[in-house]
Amino acid sequence: YEYPQYYLVAPWAYACLAAYMFFLIITGFPVNFLTLYVTIEHKKLRTPLNYILLNLAISDLFMVFGGFTTTMYTSLHGYFVFGRIGCNLEGFFATLGGEMGLWSLVVLAFERWMVVCKPVSNFRFGENHAIMGVAFTWVMACSCAVPPLVGWSRYIPEGMQCSCGVDYYTRAPGYNNESFVIYMFIVHFIIPLIVIFFCYGRLVCTVKEAAAQQQESETTQRAEREVTRMVIIMVIGFLICWVPYASVAWYIFTHQ
Repeated sequence: YEYPQYYLVAPWAYACLAAYMFFLIITGFPVNFLTLYVTIEHKKLRTPLNYILLNLAISDLFMVFGGFTTTMYTSLHGYFVFGRIGCNLEGFFATLGGEMGLWSLVVLAFERWMVVCKPVSNFRFGENHAIMGVAFTWVMACSCAVPPLVGWSRYIPEGMQCSCGVDYYTRAPGYNNESFVIYMFIVHFIIPLIVIFFCYGRLVCTVKEAAAQQQESETTQRAEREVTRMVIIMVIGFLICWVPYASVAWYIFTHQ
């Protein structure tokens, strides 16, 4: 918190990090803000199935303001300039936004599975279900972002010391890091991964079964291709976003 950390990497690396954060801000803010604005302005877009997409946009805005903006500013100084309280705030909002995004993808997969595969007969997805899904993402995000503020692990500057995250490094008694990291890895990575693979796997199987029961028209073939492509994109997107971070964090934790 006191001086530039140029002994970690060269100053130009901090400049590159600041430039990258600026790029994320100028691309992430307009897209997500427009998503909220257009949905609010057009009633026909305010459908229950779109609630979770709005929640995803909100989570991204948390990342833009709570994470990217702070990291860009601190990168220009070469260290985290906001002190311990600022580190807790930045770590909290960045973790909250990231976890809201993660669980929004989980709820989105679950909702699509419920609507398309109909595991519950006579089920109609309504506004109350959508609100419960959004509330669930907030509860799960808080269950990950709040504990480090109250003694179950802690937030510390990480990497190039320009942003704050959960402490994967300290194994000393009193910080309770081991149990929190294991909890985080299982509940906030493994379980979401299993749910997403299961829901989208069943969705693809259901669409293929429905197409097989009908004549192989161009329409059914196109619908099947579109659903399969959507599933592949969603799964790959989730893996790209979370596997690198989870893998590095777990490696750091297990190779002290």
